Amino acid sequence: MPVYLYKARTLNGENTQGEMTASNETEVVGHLRKRRLVVVSVREKPKEFNFSFGSGIKTKDLVLFTRQFATMINAGLPLVQSLDILAAQQAKPKVAAKIRAILGDVEAGSTLADAMRKHRDFFNDIYVNMISAGEAGGILDTILLRLAEYLEAADKLKRKVRGAMFYPLTVMGFAAMAIAVLLMFVIPTFAGFFTSAGVALPLPTRIVMKMSDLLLGYWWAIGAAMVAAFYMFRSYRRTPPGRLVTDRLLLRVPVLGEVLRKAAIARFSRTLGTLVQSGVPILEGLEITARTAGNRVIEDAVMESRVSIAGGETISEPLKKSEVFPPMVVQMINVGEQTGGLDEMLGKIADFYDDEVEAAVAALTSVIEPIMIVFLGAVVGGMVVAMYLPIFDIIQTVE
Repeated sequence: MPVYLYKARTLNGENTQGEMTASNETEVVGHLRKRRLVVVSVREKPKEFNFSFGSGIKTKDLVLFTRQFATMINAGLPLVQSLDILAAQQAKPKVAAKIRAILGDVEAGSTLADAMRKHRDFFNDIYVNMISAGEAGGILDTILLRLAEYLEAADKLKRKVRGAMFYPLTVMGFAAMAIAVLLMFVIPTFAGFFTSAGVALPLPTRIVMKMSDLLLGYWWAIGAAMVAAFYMFRSYRRTPPGRLVTDRLLLRVPVLGEVLRKAAIARFSRTLGTLVQSGVPILEGLEITARTAGNRVIEDAVMESRVSIAGGETISEPLKKSEVFPPMVVQMINVGEQTGGLDEMLGKIADFYDDEVEAAVAALTSVIEPIMIVFLGAVVGGMVVAMYLPIFDIIQTVE
């Protein structure tokens, strides 16, 4: 998503500015208003072409860099020397170029966090803010190890959710291909035979043959309509109302909705818990967590919690009102707030829901398989039966 630069004023008249990752300007304005800021200006940040990673950098590259960096800092190596060694030993030239760019900024007097903040394509808000907290607290090595563990857990969760989404889409794709092959290549052969025989066709056979004729004659129009529908849906989803509606609908989809809900709760808990444990201020941590929630419904609930805690109230009450977070999660967060162990409680929630996501993905697979078998059997079997019905009539006529 693009990065936007904003200028705003607080209710006390103080000027503030910064940058935010969002889908569009409207979303940025919405976030700022939820923070009780008066928006002055919002514009998209110019894209940086130097040291661009493109798609060649994976999470495992960042995890490896982070772990090696933590080991060197923990061993007592100076920051500049550690970065220099990391740049020299990188196998990927793009990673090495990125590290050298950060090294140059650090040597020029910049803090490590500020140097990394210039490279949002590699270091996101979570990473930068945790590094900033680590520098301020003198525990950079600990923060780097915590970051590596967080990145590994987040990547594992992402792969689980992608697997849950990929499986039904793949099965549906193969089903559509099988039906298209039957309609375009098999059915026309039968249709030619029935036409030459001059027999009256049953209704199911006529329906299947009309579907075949429609696909053969207007495949280009059907394809264009599907592409247009896809782009219209994508454009609608990119709008704040569209994203809210589609994310809410996704959470209500049977079985799949539970996978997405549990994944969002696990991501929220792990992200906020890691940030709070690392010393990032709770208000800033909630804002970062909201932007990385992955679901607009969860994001709005987290931002409501931010407004609540800014007003001297608790985090748990707005989460309860959202009706997205289960009562157990709300109660555990409430206990964590009251006992001062919020980060520890969030970590336990994240661990629990990581396991829940894995179980939900397995349940989704077990439910999808019989449904797709029945669906394919009914559709393909129905088409075969429809094409054999006239053959029975022909046999009876010959007899």
